[in-house]
Amino acid sequence: MAPTLGHGKICYLELPATDVAVSAAFYESVFGWRSRRRGDGALAFDDGVGEVSGTWVTGRAPSADPGMLLYVMVDDAEATVAAIRAAGGVVVQEIGGDHPEVTARFRDPGGNVLGVFEERG
Repeated sequence: MAPTLGHGKICYLELPATDVAVSAAFYESVFGWRSRRRGDGALAFDDGVGEVSGTWVTGRAPSADPGMLLYVMVDDAEATVAAIRAAGGVVVQEIGGDHPEVTARFRDPGGNVLGVFEERG
């Protein structure tokens, strides 16, 4: 199934990484992102539902102090927090910090801080 296309859609991310292979393995393990080689040989990814793609970039400072904060939707925030820890990520805000929303924030292997969001019900 092709991704939804349309004006205003967020479609591509560039995530800073210190080691692209480590970051790719982290996101594949935790979120089910699929990695692929682009035509230029760079490692790229597609999110878990095939709607957003992107790549890891080296030589760029991580987004370590959230200004704009990206959240990844998950089925189970508690299980995802456990998977983040198991895959080498660091939880920087436990579930409950944005109550009543079910969120947590983590630092990935490249030093970026992102969030997870569980839709209730």
